[in-house]
Amino acid sequence: MYRNHTGNGGSEPGPTPLLTTFDGVTFRRMPPGADAVYVVGEYRIDDIRPDDIVLDLGANVGAFCIRAARRSPHVLAVEPVLAEALRENVGRNNAAVTVVDGALGTGERVRITWGERTLTVATRTLEEFAAMVGGCDFLKCDCEGAEWSIRPEDLDGVRRIEMELHMPPIGGPMNRALLDYIGKHYNFEIERKPGYDVRGVLGVLHAVRKNGG
Repeated sequence: MYRNHTGNGGSEPGPTPLLTTFDGVTFRRMPPGADAVYVVGEYRIDDIRPDDIVLDLGANVGAFCIRAARRSPHVLAVEPVLAEALRENVGRNNAAVTVVDGALGTGERVRITWGERTLTVATRTLEEFAAMVGGCDFLKCDCEGAEWSIRPEDLDGVRRIEMELHMPPIGGPMNRALLDYIGKHYNFEIERKPGYDVRGVLGVLHAVRKNGG
């Protein structure tokens, strides 16, 4: 699945360890403690439209957003911990992705631990992230429980959702109003066997707005 190699590290001492995935995306190879993800096959992207505005909330090192940018040049990627590597990977792949440091939430500052790093970061609402790029047609969200902070009205206009859903101890309590909104306005399924086994993962939501968007 991966091919390991090295590249010009620029200002970094020595060559940068790289890996290239089966579909030709090249990443900085991160140490195991970083919990970097290079392939996200659990998300469905085949119906991203060329004019879609795509939001990737919880972008990690770019596995989703770089591939999404092959289908639409309007991608915003939000990442609280691995943003430096994310920017490097976006540039290495010449991807049309705007990277924002931060996390999904309600405006508070939160401590986030991912892998071996813990940072305090500012959060923004889905509405605020969408406003940065003029809306959101396709939402991918992998925010370790912060998805329950999404206000139902912030999904108005979102045609497609790919979202990892969490339950305690990772996230919760579940936002019943959000689930009710999705049930009313979307055709959806929850795939209960995500691409990798993570404690607290309920499943991956695949949702298409009923009116077709």
